Amino acid sequence: MSVLIASFYFFYFALIGVHVIFVPKILSMVGYAPAAIGVIFASAPLVRFAIPFLFLRGFKLSQKTFFFALILMGLGAAGFYPALEHFWPLLMANILFGIGLALILPYIEVIALEQIGKERYGKIRLFGSFGFIAIALVLVKYLSTPYVGIVFLIVMALLTMFFGALIGWRERHSPSDECGASHEECRFSIRNHIPLWIGFFLMQVSFGPFYNFFTIYTTDHGVSLDTTVWLWSFGVIAEIIMFYFQGKLLRRNLHALLWITAFITTLRWFLVALFPNSLVVLFASQSLHAFSFALFHTAAISVLFSLYKARRLSQQFFFGISYGLGGFVGALGAGVVYQYAPAYLFIAGAIAALGATLAFLMNNR
Repeated sequence: MSVLIASFYFFYFALIGVHVIFVPKILSMVGYAPAAIGVIFASAPLVRFAIPFLFLRGFKLSQKTFFFALILMGLGAAGFYPALEHFWPLLMANILFGIGLALILPYIEVIALEQIGKERYGKIRLFGSFGFIAIALVLVKYLSTPYVGIVFLIVMALLTMFFGALIGWRERHSPSDECGASHEECRFSIRNHIPLWIGFFLMQVSFGPFYNFFTIYTTDHGVSLDTTVWLWSFGVIAEIIMFYFQGKLLRRNLHALLWITAFITTLRWFLVALFPNSLVVLFASQSLHAFSFALFHTAAISVLFSLYKARRLSQQFFFGISYGLGGFVGALGAGVVYQYAPAYLFIAGAIAALGATLAFLMNNR
């Protein structure tokens, strides 16, 4: 199973790499304004936020739901090709794509944590980082037209579907009710840990400028697309190193790791904002991705894994509130800021990360 999960992570995050690194630039090449790009990229996170609430109404993240999500994700990715130059069809394709992504990863994350454990999780998850960096280095050489990038998106989606389906098939005999008989233990609520969830939300808001506009931002400041891809890749290399060696850090106070990594992220966005033309500083800021993504992500899902008995539901809400609602606000806000006050794009991200730091500190008290 470890090989299948590693393969899934490789192609899933290669897919994310195409979507995050290249699709904003592709839309800019086609002629979309920054605000329009922000709306398109905000649509999928908004859906991702809404979906977990269905699970509070009895909807279950079963094998059947997982397979349905794989199909939706594939259909959404395929829809990018005919819809690329048409705003509303493209928006709908991105929403379908987002629904699929919202359901797929939480299902796999719980399987990974159950079968691998939090200390070995990073050594499997780093294959996702390899996929992300590999697609970045390959696609930059072949992105001769916008549609080439969309073909890469579709191919990565198909490979993600294939390995996801194999994992889902292997897990077909798992119980659909992860809580067992003790439903009282499995009641899910964010009310007892509100600062924690606010921190998750603000942390992802802070990534809005990075995930949606970093490629456009750097190239607008005179950095070539090839060099920008190396910046992305350097951040992922730092992420890979952290995933491999983070096991000992995860034996410490996980709640403290959350506010420490959020504060490091604050410093990271300030560096990008203040020195957009300095390659040395930009590479230094990308090295901090080891903390602001890799260590933060593993600490976050590990905290939730230990706090809640309803583990799949807690992961659903983590992705919904952070990557969903936080991603929506971050993408939409970044689009507006970059269109009307571009110099303040990453200052806004730093302020959001500082807010996350304070929220995690409150939760840690």
